[in-house]
Amino acid sequence: MSASTTLREVIGLPRELPDLAASALVMVDFQNTYRSGVMRLDGAEPALAAGARLLAAARATGAPVVHVVNDGGEGTPYDLRAESGAISDEVAPVAGEQVVVKRFPDAFHGTGLEEVLKGLGRTDLVIAGFMTHLCVLFTAQGAFHRGYRPTVVAEATATRALADPDGTVVPARTLRATALTTVTDLFGTVARTVDELVAPARTD
Repeated sequence: MSASTTLREVIGLPRELPDLAASALVMVDFQNTYRSGVMRLDGAEPALAAGARLLAAARATGAPVVHVVNDGGEGTPYDLRAESGAISDEVAPVAGEQVVVKRFPDAFHGTGLEEVLKGLGRTDLVIAGFMTHLCVLFTAQGAFHRGYRPTVVAEATATRALADPDGTVVPARTLRATALTTVTDLFGTVARTVDELVAPARTD
């Protein structure tokens, strides 16, 4: 097995991108939390703009949309009762779009997300949001474990720099790339851009 061979290839899992119109869009933690202050992410604004384009494309096809938000409790950066923890206006839910509240990185854990998705009757999931290395990655993993086919839209995600156990700072772009690579190795597929997903001729 070469260094570039993924587990998906070894197992024989599909590598093609899904049809957005036949998928459910899961918007993960597009909260103001990540646009300023201690949790501000590198690339949050372009990722949010990409998320807004993705959301508009999904709505145009009639694909169902589910918004996921993290509730850290009153007084935290994730306080849903405050503006700082609210879903950003650019991607705010509209009538008919469900909102799932979570408290763990995997949006399926301890929530009604799976019940919502079963009600929608969709197996292909398109996932975007914050943070790439945490809630996006673990939600894709959670989807895979439950028999869904997740696809992460790379440009509609962002994360932040972190120190590794030795104290060396890992740049946000490196952490983001590593998380997306983890997805493509087993859990799902990655669309590099929104256009790549919505273009008539999709490639892996």
